[in-house]
Amino acid sequence: MSTWRIGIDLGGTKIEIAALDDSGAVRLRERIATPSGYNDALATMAEMVRGIEGKIGVQASVGIGIPGAISPAMGVVKNANSNPLNGHALHTDMSLLLGREIRVENDANCFALSEAVDGAGAGYGTVFGVILGTGCGGGLVVEGKLLTGRQHLTGEWGHMPLPWQTAEEYPGKKCWCGARGCLEIFVSGPGLAADCDGGGARDASGIPTRAAAGEARAIAALQRHADRLGRGLAVLVTLLDPDVIVLGGGLSNMAHLYTQVPEIMRRHVFSDVCHTPIVRAKHGDSSGVRGAAWLWPPK
Repeated sequence: MSTWRIGIDLGGTKIEIAALDDSGAVRLRERIATPSGYNDALATMAEMVRGIEGKIGVQASVGIGIPGAISPAMGVVKNANSNPLNGHALHTDMSLLLGREIRVENDANCFALSEAVDGAGAGYGTVFGVILGTGCGGGLVVEGKLLTGRQHLTGEWGHMPLPWQTAEEYPGKKCWCGARGCLEIFVSGPGLAADCDGGGARDASGIPTRAAAGEARAIAALQRHADRLGRGLAVLVTLLDPDVIVLGGGLSNMAHLYTQVPEIMRRHVFSDVCHTPIVRAKHGDSSGVRGAAWLWPPK
């Protein structure tokens, strides 16, 4: 096997592929719309891998990040918010298509791994990576090793309840996972949009600009969002005490998260001091595909 690594980020709307050389630098990168069917997505990914390998002239290791996880019990995808993946043995099917072992991992885990290897979490012993986008995901890397857990659930903090709920927040809306009051409902992009502009809103990208212009509704929504995120991160710090928290996803570009949330988090952490830094991802939206490639660590 060559030292080239190929990473694939399989999302609900797009497939991104990147080739990393032996230094970890991205040398080739492509992005296309995700086909609607499972088999079409498999065929498309296999075609993209062969195309990349034709350009670099060698066979590479292949890792895939998905919005779900492989069930240790059943050997098929579970918990994917991209429903066509659920129930399929994606790692086995892709391995058969390409004729070699393929590694598949949760996309938030891939993000955390990327940032721990050579991103904003590099040099820290314990890194918790958080994705705040259309959903709310997380991953935990300790001393360079991705931890996934017995049930392959490590880092799924978006589907624990929002802690210290107020009377107005309780019991929370129903999440796609079936539970009520999940953190994802409150701190994801669609959650922030709905809180600010009503139940049908899903796009939160313009809320910071509106708040900066003095719109009271937007200012209040961002304050509630920061408070809820701070409460959620406080539970993580109390439980795991990571050396750094790295934020990624579309909402991670909101500057107030790095000024307001740390103080809110400190108020709820079970400790006399809390100096856990909250930092922005170094690799931005490339971290998922880079982390998928790093599922094959250096030998």
